[in-house]
Amino acid sequence: MKKRIILLLIILINLLINSIISLPANAETTPLNPNPETLEHLTLEQLQQRINSPIISEGVRTIDLREFLIDLTPSNAEFRDRFYPLLQNQLNRSGTPIALDLSYSIIQGDFDGNELGLRAPLYGEAFLPLFSEQERSQLQRDRTRLARLSQLSRSLLGVPPEQVEITLFQEPIKLVHTHFMGEVHFNHSFFLNRVEAMGAIFDKLADWSETRFSKLSNFAGANFGSEARFQGSIFFQDIGFNQGLFQGTANFKATRFEGTGNFNQVQFKQDSNFTRSQWNRNADFSGCRWENPALFDRAKFAESLFLTETTFRNLASFRETAFNQSINLREASLRDRLAFSDTTFANSASINVAGLRFDSESARITGDPGQIGKKLSLPSLPGNETLLRQLVRNFRQQEQIADANQMEYLTEHLRQENLFHQLIKININTASRQQLIKLGLSEHQSDAIVRSQEERIFGSLSEVLNLPEIDLATYIQLRDRAVAGEPLSLPGWMRTAIHWLGLSALLLLTRYGTSFWLIFGVGLVAIAYFTVLFWFVDRYRRILPKPIIPTDFETPWMLSTCLGLASIGLFAIIRTSSEPLLTLTCLGILIIPIPTILIIILYKKGRYHNLIDSSYFVEDTGMRQLRLAIGRLPIIPRFPAMRERYLPLLWNRRWNWLNYYDFSLNNLLKFGFNDIRLRDEHLPGIISSLVWYQWTLGLLYLSLLLWTLSRTIPGLNLLIYLK
Repeated sequence: MKKRIILLLIILINLLINSIISLPANAETTPLNPNPETLEHLTLEQLQQRINSPIISEGVRTIDLREFLIDLTPSNAEFRDRFYPLLQNQLNRSGTPIALDLSYSIIQGDFDGNELGLRAPLYGEAFLPLFSEQERSQLQRDRTRLARLSQLSRSLLGVPPEQVEITLFQEPIKLVHTHFMGEVHFNHSFFLNRVEAMGAIFDKLADWSETRFSKLSNFAGANFGSEARFQGSIFFQDIGFNQGLFQGTANFKATRFEGTGNFNQVQFKQDSNFTRSQWNRNADFSGCRWENPALFDRAKFAESLFLTETTFRNLASFRETAFNQSINLREASLRDRLAFSDTTFANSASINVAGLRFDSESARITGDPGQIGKKLSLPSLPGNETLLRQLVRNFRQQEQIADANQMEYLTEHLRQENLFHQLIKININTASRQQLIKLGLSEHQSDAIVRSQEERIFGSLSEVLNLPEIDLATYIQLRDRAVAGEPLSLPGWMRTAIHWLGLSALLLLTRYGTSFWLIFGVGLVAIAYFTVLFWFVDRYRRILPKPIIPTDFETPWMLSTCLGLASIGLFAIIRTSSEPLLTLTCLGILIIPIPTILIIILYKKGRYHNLIDSSYFVEDTGMRQLRLAIGRLPIIPRFPAMRERYLPLLWNRRWNWLNYYDFSLNNLLKFGFNDIRLRDEHLPGIISSLVWYQWTLGLLYLSLLLWTLSRTIPGLNLLIYLK
């Protein structure tokens, strides 16, 4: 008997629990959008009752017309003609404004929202106290613009100006999940309070053109079945269209967004027109999907534009658009052209294209040659190698060689950073427990990574997120202080270091072969330096007992011309190098330490050799002509008869100082006007070492110069002509 009672109690408890659990489940299955079969038709009696008995919603007296089927079709003309006056009189009653809530209702026929607001003349002063200072300023601009249009219309067409009115809404308008089956007209309205239209459905034209939204408004999840017209409207605070659907044309031409514009995860099925729109805060189009052209021509973005994970299946045009801050195209997908022609970028503006996908053959990025490539940016090389190759091909197909070279420079710059991180950062695959703790990990997290090291090798740092002990905050902490990849042995570390040094030199001296004026400026500085160096070594021998020093005439000429030549080179470096100080440091390391050491040794030892009063340099006296000297060595041939042909420089000539420029040109650029070389007798070994060092640098410099020319001039490969 007791067992039966216990069993009966258990059954009753289960039935009770199941009934309680089923309640929220039933609520969840209730559709958000209203069903016309379940809604009650709004009658005049019910309308009058709701008007006379407003509810309190969020502290505001509100006319509650939720969950009604409101018939405003011509067949129900009697109701429609009474509907607007009854609501307008109550909504705009003096001193007691009331909000309107049409949430979860279905409205059949056209809905003329302008008939519900307070009609006010645009030029009147009675309603100015209702506006904020910013709204008054905008109202004054509207007056000025309309006055000019009226004057133009009167002067050209002879049409007198009409009395212009605006429609004021002082309290909130709630249209949450309201279904408008006809056209909706709220054009030329001024909402002094918020508009809530989350999940609203507009089957036909939704006209909100030339409308002002003073407070935060929300159209999140709204479904526009036909044209959505917001042309010339102004949103004074944040506006949300996130997760909305525009099945017709989305017209936001000349719209101004004073607050943040949130269009996150919106689908645009037809054309969207944001031409001449103005965005004073962030514009968020993350996750949007455009099936047809998206036009942002002549728009202005004061802050960032977010297009992350956005899909463009057609043209996306930003022609003549102004950007003050960055554009984020991370993980976006292109099926057609992304146009940035005649676009203005602030110095701090850039386009983040990390993870950008070219998903069709017609996908490409266009922009002003020489500008658009400099604005594309990537945070790191891993994971973006294919994208960078596609960007190079994208610009080469358009014959924008400067932009293609900029992409190659960006590739190698990121590679340099990656190599540097491998050299100095801790590798997560070889880090000890103590090193991981120093990185900021807890002991428990450090032990988890150490155990994983025995099982696998982390290919990328993001793989540590697969460990249950590692959270996102820990990963962010590791990202800037550690790397992941194959562990480097000592020889491998040395090879990586040499690779990094060579790549750094190429980037600093030539921008990886993409800047002729940079490598040319480097050459001018090197020529000026070695010219004054060899002039000093050759002409300043001793003071006692008999001075062998340069004349008072050639000294100022030599120093001033070298200074002028070096200044031109420095100017070219500063204008073209992304890091001028590092470029000059790199150049200084190549041309200063070794020659300085050799000169110090030379003057410390002194010079006591024959022909002390004769120049170390000799010139070919057989001819004077401009000649290439690529294969020429800096010393005269051993054949004795050559000493009769090559004679020492003439120190007593006032133009003799020009020969030292000619010698540096021969060694660095491999061409000159005279064939000037070192003599082969009574020559200090240090002088010979200096000359051979310059000649070796000249081979490297000429290779870099020709390589740069072949990459910066389309269709030209100078190496072919120098075989």
